[in-house]
Amino acid sequence: MPKRLFPSLESAPLGRLQLKIVVCVRRVPDTASRVKIASNGRSVDATDFEYVINPYEEYALEAGVQLKEKHGGEVTVLTLGPEKSTQTITKALALGADKAVHLRSESFPDDPSCSARALAEELKSTEFDILLFGKKGVDDDNQQVGQMVAELLGVPCVTQILGLEVADGKAIARREVEGGSLIVETALPAAFTAEKDLAAPRYASLRELVAARKKPVTVKEPRSQPSTLETIAVQYPPPRPPGKVVGKGVEAVPKLIQLLHEEAKVI
Repeated sequence: MPKRLFPSLESAPLGRLQLKIVVCVRRVPDTASRVKIASNGRSVDATDFEYVINPYEEYALEAGVQLKEKHGGEVTVLTLGPEKSTQTITKALALGADKAVHLRSESFPDDPSCSARALAEELKSTEFDILLFGKKGVDDDNQQVGQMVAELLGVPCVTQILGLEVADGKAIARREVEGGSLIVETALPAAFTAEKDLAAPRYASLRELVAARKKPVTVKEPRSQPSTLETIAVQYPPPRPPGKVVGKGVEAVPKLIQLLHEEAKVI
């Protein structure tokens, strides 16, 4: 029998809790995609991008599915995005989610506060115990939406978790902090954002991908949200300066130390 993450819960009853779990996922460009700035200088040319489920949300989804398998209940994936997000939804359903809600919009503002308000608007009419997000999107690194949604809903939020247990109507999450771990206990319902390796994502078989197409997907139009963010310009990072050869052998060490101290300022 595997060792429990939190010894304090070892004696807790493991009855079927029938958890209602919602995992917010979205499509993002594969990090292997080459980034090109669009001709307007204010956006990225996405013509040649390959899209995947945001990796941090795969960790969140797997954690949600594992909680369902352990305690009973259902997992709903909630997606805000264009029609092409259907592929992301199908993948999430194949990975163990039971149903999906797609807030379909072809031109929703690229603004985390707009996304948070749209998701919160949908979730206000949704019953849930556990609300899971990735800690951030690998495309914009905003790391804001999960916390914003929790605040709009008035539920507790524990960020960047690496472990999650549920028992007796409460959740206990583990976060890593400098020099150790932080254990956070909260009542349910609550929101959590997933750190890398919260739960190792499973692979979807061809059979599961086929079965996913038969699972229910509800399509809605999100309410229009005023953007509070304006992109002024998108720029490539400055080129790295050329390397410098300071000499050979041990005779070059004093000069190297001097440059590291005075120019690079790393020592």
